[in-house]
Amino acid sequence: MTLPAEGDTFEVIVGTPLAKLAADLGERNLLPHPRFLTAYARVTGDATRIQAGEYRIPPGTTPLGLLDMLVKGSVVLHQFTVVEGWRFADLLTAVRAHPAVRSLDMSAADIMAELGSPGTPPEGQFLPDTYVFPKGTTDLQVLRLAHEALVERLDAAWAERSPDTVLSDPYEALILASIIEKETALPAERRLISGVFQGRLQRGMRLQTDPTVIYGLGDAFDGNLRRRDLARDTPYNTYTRRGLPPTPIALPGVASLEAAVNPELTGALYFVATGDPDGSHSFSATVEEHNAAVRRYLDRTRQQTP
Repeated sequence: MTLPAEGDTFEVIVGTPLAKLAADLGERNLLPHPRFLTAYARVTGDATRIQAGEYRIPPGTTPLGLLDMLVKGSVVLHQFTVVEGWRFADLLTAVRAHPAVRSLDMSAADIMAELGSPGTPPEGQFLPDTYVFPKGTTDLQVLRLAHEALVERLDAAWAERSPDTVLSDPYEALILASIIEKETALPAERRLISGVFQGRLQRGMRLQTDPTVIYGLGDAFDGNLRRRDLARDTPYNTYTRRGLPPTPIALPGVASLEAAVNPELTGALYFVATGDPDGSHSFSATVEEHNAAVRRYLDRTRQQTP
């Protein structure tokens, strides 16, 4: 067998006879004496057990080793990573653009119905992680892997929730987790931010979190959040409405799910960016402390502006 250093790849289409497959591989110099392999496979019965799919032949593979791969269905597995903080629209675009995925072009509503959750908004319903699958897997099948993983991790987090949480059900936990995901990337801050928001919910205060406002603006958001945007009422504007928004606003990761149900209650009700390169925040219990933290942030921002 003449193989490049990195090996070679070929695809077996459903229903392809072994004789034709062997001949094709022989023409590509990937299989010496294709007729001998075909005859051997007929005697052993392996000729009828070939499985369709995409295969990679590593260097050093023998003809019998190749036949064993074909019988076992040792196909190439591709990867797709769902990124923390993506919206469902981002996920759908990315999975359908994957070269190994076959798109069914289903609507979001039809996808959720096929996943067993008819009427459930798709936002937040898929767990960020890396998933593996063979070529030809449908977008629905990949989404099913991510959705089932989300349900499992959300149920596990809810079962281990802190008695301090003010959240009433797993869906509220998912919504809050999505907000936490968009507010910070620092592991040490997730439970603190959860504590701030749950403290506000307990007191009937508005959450006043920018990521929900941005989500509510949809395509109207141009990357610059203005004062008038904070006053523009939408179901997701937590400056104009109390309580949690109606759905998640992003895909939260496991750490954010766990933070949502295990808040760190320090008495802080406010937080603002410090301006440090690490993206950290200052947490405050009173308006006065918060306003001072805001002034420090603004002063630091001005100093950094050329």
